[in-house]
Amino acid sequence: MTKGENAATRTKRSDEPGLVLVFTGDGKGKSTAAMGLALRSLGNRMRVAMIQFIKGKWKPGEVRAAALLPGFELIPLGVGFTWTKTPEEHMAALRQAWQKTQEVIRAGQHDVVILDEINYALTAKDLPVGEIFTPADVVALLRERPRNMHVVLTGRRAPQEIIEFADTVTEMRLVKHAYDQGRRAAKGIEF
Repeated sequence: MTKGENAATRTKRSDEPGLVLVFTGDGKGKSTAAMGLALRSLGNRMRVAMIQFIKGKWKPGEVRAAALLPGFELIPLGVGFTWTKTPEEHMAALRQAWQKTQEVIRAGQHDVVILDEINYALTAKDLPVGEIFTPADVVALLRERPRNMHVVLTGRRAPQEIIEFADTVTEMRLVKHAYDQGRRAAKGIEF
């Protein structure tokens, strides 16, 4: 059981098969949509884990908020945007994130597992992620997950193999962004 949880507060897992959801695209809101889904799940007394593949070493608002939410385990393993560290630092972090993902999914202790920015990690042109894991590896792991576990994959450029396997795919499309107008990232909005 996770922090603040006891047997009386847990909801019995549904007998329905879990879903695989993908939030992708160049627009803003993929991780935010996953966080909204996490809140909805927590409100239904479900256990949620979010593994961050790119974000992690800085403290965005969701890291502080997650600590206040019983049943929500946030696991920040990334080292930041790809241009902020060496490829070797990113590859070490991605190796750790993939290992943790396998452990969390196979353990089956969570009702919902969010793999934040995994799509971006899989398709980052400046990182040889295929040396660690591929879209085929991700799909194989999703196939072996507990029957009623939901998994959410976020990040730009979701690989076609993952899109085809997923039950629900939502693409966020960029129409306009304040950053393009010279505005800095806004606390509470972008981080």
